[in-house]
Amino acid sequence: MAVSTSAAVAAGVVLWWGLTRPAPLAAEALAGLEGDPARGENVFNAAGCASCHTAEDAEEDGPPVLAGGRRFPSPFGTFVAPNISPHQVVGVGGWSDVELVSAIMLGVSPEGSHYFPAFPYASYGKAEMQDVVDLVSYLRTLPESDRPSEAHEVGFPFNIRRNLGLWKILFVQNDWVIGGELSAEEERGRYLAEALAHCGECHTPRNALGGFERDRWMAGAPFPAGDGRVPNITPAELSWSHGDLVEYFTSGFTPDFDTAGGAMAEVVRTLAKLPEADRAAIASYVKALPPAE
Repeated sequence: MAVSTSAAVAAGVVLWWGLTRPAPLAAEALAGLEGDPARGENVFNAAGCASCHTAEDAEEDGPPVLAGGRRFPSPFGTFVAPNISPHQVVGVGGWSDVELVSAIMLGVSPEGSHYFPAFPYASYGKAEMQDVVDLVSYLRTLPESDRPSEAHEVGFPFNIRRNLGLWKILFVQNDWVIGGELSAEEERGRYLAEALAHCGECHTPRNALGGFERDRWMAGAPFPAGDGRVPNITPAELSWSHGDLVEYFTSGFTPDFDTAGGAMAEVVRTLAKLPEADRAAIASYVKALPPAE
């Protein structure tokens, strides 16, 4: 019995080790793809990178300095945005393009470990690889920062990164949440909202392990820090017109003469830099969402 129990435990460990193995992109995955920094800037704005990776006291004028340092409390611990500037030592300047794309789309570090899903690779994984290559090309044009990245404050058992391999198997799905017959504008909006802008990361409730409750997509969720709620933006609670939404994504003004605040104010600042057609596409997608209580 002891022998068979030991064998079962050993087999379980081997299975766990295999299932949780980080799997970065192959070295040749980007063959034939060339980055365009100009297109990459638009991807950068759609993805809201500056909202998390610039310091809270950063200057708004000029190119963003992605020094990191912002703290994001959650039920699993406090995550700290890293330095992703092109600095060769404390930033990502020494990473290859494949390493950067693997980090963004797969949540795998150059050292071969899983990133915590506070970094929204569960959404970015749906992006077109060309867009991510363009984003990487743009990131390399930005100013360097020598601010070292800070360690996350995550306790046991959530600090065991290897287990995130199982989390990815359970909860990372690269199919679109909203399917069916969509117009070209709605499809563009879906791509922006579900992939690059990762709207569902905040607006969709999560289960006890932090996975999306996809049947309640965009139905609102508690703020991760534990104070208040992110609103339901499906037609079950949001009755704004298409024009109201476009205006909100442009200026932050609501039809009720209020303005975007908190984290959403930062999101609006980056959405406002997108082409108007993209803001209209996101609005069309929001209007096409099925009602969810």
